[in-house]
Amino acid sequence: MSVLIEKNGVLSTIQDLGRTGFRRFGINTNGVMDKTAVRLINILLGNDENAAVLEMHFPAPKIAFEEAAIIALGGANFGANLDDELIENWRPVYAEKNQTLSFTKKTFGNRAYLAVKGSFVINRWLGSASTNLAANIGGFNGRSLKKGDKLFFRQWATNNGQRTNYKISKHLIPRYSSLPTVRVVAGAELEKLMALSKRNFFSCNFTISQHSNRMGFRLTGEPLYLIDKAELVSSAVDFGTIQLLPDGQMIILMADHQTSGGYPRVAHVVSADLPILAQLGAGDKISFQAISIEEAEQLTLEFEKNLNLLRIGVNSKYASEH
Repeated sequence: MSVLIEKNGVLSTIQDLGRTGFRRFGINTNGVMDKTAVRLINILLGNDENAAVLEMHFPAPKIAFEEAAIIALGGANFGANLDDELIENWRPVYAEKNQTLSFTKKTFGNRAYLAVKGSFVINRWLGSASTNLAANIGGFNGRSLKKGDKLFFRQWATNNGQRTNYKISKHLIPRYSSLPTVRVVAGAELEKLMALSKRNFFSCNFTISQHSNRMGFRLTGEPLYLIDKAELVSSAVDFGTIQLLPDGQMIILMADHQTSGGYPRVAHVVSADLPILAQLGAGDKISFQAISIEEAEQLTLEFEKNLNLLRIGVNSKYASEH
């Protein structure tokens, strides 16, 4: 069973939740930008939540189904059409053999995800199907997809309407926005900021620069300054770490971030808000709100509890159909 890429998209890559356990060797995690979207649609289809998916940017690819499949879309809304029928995100959809999936209009967000029931068959490198574009390894031959590529998947589908008459609850979907207030916990060097700069960090809006990518989002806005410009020893960084650059502007590290860095770590975006951050693009604005580590942990625990309820519900539904 396979799908065929009939038309190129802009940076369409195979990803999963990332490559873990190798940062001590300088190997970054890669993986999807919006992990919550991918976990949700994989669970919705009864897949392992770490199953490989297609991460797409707009303009997105045109995809032909060479066999019937049950699919789900999540993340950004790119106006998906199955042949001439508009289809929704966050819902299982039956795609017949020879039908074509295309994307006509970016309504919101910058990264859309396609999962297929049974998951794509992808060779794993160091335990992950994620694409490392810098090293040209992982995913689909270490590169973005192009016209003529075929992606194979494991499970043949039949048109059972009972499987596609439900969708993910709105309270599980991230509160996507093009001008979000993102919650952060203090970084190790936050207190090294001058008082005015610290106040500006939490009171000003910052703009996502054109010079942004999967490695990091560069921000433009009111410059921030340190009390003391002493050099720092390189230390571990993570997805969501906000670093202060020498010119006073900031960068937020994203999915393809390096494993360590020597720039001051002003703050860290809490994991609950990383999906909101992941859907931003050039020109979007962002502001920051400080919360405690305990509050950040509670947000994660609450989401995981609700995600587990979704998992139980979906598994029960599929079990009742067999």
